[in-house]
Amino acid sequence: MKNRRDFLKTASLGMVWSSAPFFTSCRKKKKLSPNVILIITDDQGYGDLGATGNPVIQTPNLDALAEQSTEMTQYYVHPVCAPTRACLMTGRYNYRTRAIDTFVGRAMMEPEEITLAELLKKNGYATGIFGKWHLGDNYPMRPQEQGFEEVLVHRGGGIGQPSDPPGGEGKYTDPVLFHNGTLVEKTGYCTDIYFNEAMLWMEKVHREGRPFFIYLPTNAPHTPLHDVPPELYEMYKKKNLANDLFPQETGHPLSHKADQDRMARLYAMITNIDQNVGRFLFKLENLKIENNTLILFMVDNGPQGRRYVSGFKGEKGTVYEGGIRSPLYLRWPSELKAGLKNDRVVAHIDILPTIMEAFNLDVPENIQLDGRSFWPLLKGESDSWPDRNIFIQAHRGDKPVLFHNFAVRNQDWKLLHASGFSREFFEGQPRFELYDMNNDPMEMLNVAEKHPEKVEELKNAYRAWFEDVGRTRPDNYAPPRIYIGTDFENPVTLTRQDWRHEKGRPWEEESNGYWLLSVAESGLYNITLRFHSEGRNGRAVLKAGTSEHTQAYRADQTEIVYKDIPLETGDLTLKATLRTGTNEKGPWQADVLRVK
Repeated sequence: MKNRRDFLKTASLGMVWSSAPFFTSCRKKKKLSPNVILIITDDQGYGDLGATGNPVIQTPNLDALAEQSTEMTQYYVHPVCAPTRACLMTGRYNYRTRAIDTFVGRAMMEPEEITLAELLKKNGYATGIFGKWHLGDNYPMRPQEQGFEEVLVHRGGGIGQPSDPPGGEGKYTDPVLFHNGTLVEKTGYCTDIYFNEAMLWMEKVHREGRPFFIYLPTNAPHTPLHDVPPELYEMYKKKNLANDLFPQETGHPLSHKADQDRMARLYAMITNIDQNVGRFLFKLENLKIENNTLILFMVDNGPQGRRYVSGFKGEKGTVYEGGIRSPLYLRWPSELKAGLKNDRVVAHIDILPTIMEAFNLDVPENIQLDGRSFWPLLKGESDSWPDRNIFIQAHRGDKPVLFHNFAVRNQDWKLLHASGFSREFFEGQPRFELYDMNNDPMEMLNVAEKHPEKVEELKNAYRAWFEDVGRTRPDNYAPPRIYIGTDFENPVTLTRQDWRHEKGRPWEEESNGYWLLSVAESGLYNITLRFHSEGRNGRAVLKAGTSEHTQAYRADQTEIVYKDIPLETGDLTLKATLRTGTNEKGPWQADVLRVK
């Protein structure tokens, strides 16, 4: 097969592709020469910048970028990682893309989705990603199947998770990454590596005369915090990072006692990002392409844990402002005015159409976008911005629950139910909160009882949206299946990141689950289970569809190989259970290799 689309069209695995042309003709108003660099950090809150009022953190390069940029001052993202990234890449609400959570098979994006990288690549752009993808670790959901020609990423939602490759567990320094699908051991700190490799690749494609799209989604400052830049950590350890140093005059005060060691580690990671942004900007100047390059900087959600968020309420996982507000700086010296600020409400779903309009490119007619281009606002060409509702919802579980941890935001009002991200359901009746965002941007006073008609209006708008996104495709909230037996990825590594969890806490040692697979080609397969030894003999039971295979293992074993397992083309459920006495658990990872 020529490519993954040809394969998916011909494979009888239940995938149906539109017969409409992939791309419609473009308006060739100007040469496709502008470049675009999109930087998004992980769990860096709105208040983790000097530019947003933080008096302690050192971010001089990002602060300078803010001054040189046009800023959208009311920009929204999701309260957690993968949903934001799905919206960002597609211009569509994540509930249309199947990426509805951050793990256990719910952070995989439907392969049919067309990404910003695919659109730009179709128009002659070189496309590269360096860092965190978090929308699927296996074919056909990897970034190299979703429009990126140059890929250097870690697996899963972050380094230090069950998707880490053997030997790379928790290694922010000298990490084990994946370069265009091949495992590579790198030297240095992960954030430095992403920026270094991005700059090398940028220089290469620029010399080739190709416009480029660089996606730089760092996994810092996401936890774990055991491995941070040492010199910066030592610098922050010497500082007083107590909450009383931060502005408390307006908004919600920081009433808890700060964990100063934790803050030192977080701030060290953020200042390291800032230093890398400075190096990147200097590289653009050296290449003399800074005037023709659009740079966007944002964060993916609120901070992990309560800390300074410029007076806002909430943190990561919440639908209060502190959980879903992000800075958005856009610098393009030849096109955008430095220092211009616009307060119209925009969101992650608007980034794709904005870039496409900025570059005079059409979006294919067969793609249903939820976002709207705010390019006219950036150019100061439109005082009229039709108001609309932005919908944000995220919580654990297999599918959305009506009114669970959601927010509706328009220019004047915000309705929310803060039922929490960590639960699949909420108990009792929803407790709606309504805020007058013009007069109360910090969400200090719930006015739901004073404006019942506005509550009903926004509830009805939310219900209509909830029903609409759920009708995007048949079985809309079923997770995508991982393909095995293709030439594009063989062997396939399955991890707890993407299994369908059944028993125990999803990533705890004693948990278990199963993987939903599609067998691309009938044949014989070797299946290798990797696990942590418990120091006792046991038996491992592998269920592959309707077949069952059992092996004994010794107390010192951490790997079992099942050889020449026959698998037929079609959908398959794979599950392995390790039994020692009365204890049962699943493997840490499994490799599936087509051998014949």
